Amino acid sequence: MPDRSPGGGRTMQDWRSAARDMVESQLIPRNIRNEEVLKAMASVPRHLFVPIRYAEDAYIDRPLPIGRRQTISQPYMVAKMTELLEAEKGMKVLEIGTGSGYQSAVLASMGLDIWSVERVDLLAKRAQKLLSDMGFGVKVFHGDGRLGWVEAAPFDRVIVTAASERVEPAWEDQLAPGGRLVVPQDVMTGGQRLLVRRKGDSGYADTWYDYCRFVPLLEGKDDRGAPL
Repeated sequence: MPDRSPGGGRTMQDWRSAARDMVESQLIPRNIRNEEVLKAMASVPRHLFVPIRYAEDAYIDRPLPIGRRQTISQPYMVAKMTELLEAEKGMKVLEIGTGSGYQSAVLASMGLDIWSVERVDLLAKRAQKLLSDMGFGVKVFHGDGRLGWVEAAPFDRVIVTAASERVEPAWEDQLAPGGRLVVPQDVMTGGQRLLVRRKGDSGYADTWYDYCRFVPLLEGKDDRGAPL
């Protein structure tokens, strides 16, 4: 696993200490209780997934820019959405919005089979290389996230890491019976809330959770080759 020291100073031991502190001071006090989620959050080096100029802030509970007006989500939200997935080891998961690759790494470290779609070509390539270098078998596809990844369907779980106006039909179609989908969705009262949609034999069941703030889900693909 690569060890890019944040700010040019942190050692491997330093980041592990910072990650443990993040879990103990930011996640547990906010009622993240799943032990596998907490273990994953403590084991993935978040500083590797942000531009070097933000590495010193990598373990603070806030989103950080990664280019193309995209962000790496705050640690609490990554943990919360991962917990809401209720995924079991070996399950096949579709992620909409690879971004930096951090959410993919957290899920993969829990023994999940991750298939991730990213609309920004440069982000997709960067995330795929980093995840591969770290030994994660995450598959990253450059495409329109609204369409999912039909060739790889069905999926036991779907997680969307950008705010959507609705649950796209493709995500529902590609979700296996008994599956769960987690998405930050725009709500009529303003803002966004986390939605968990369960696919049952007789239809769908929805449960709403935290208010949140995510960058919007955009249509199409971004193939620009300019620097991020």
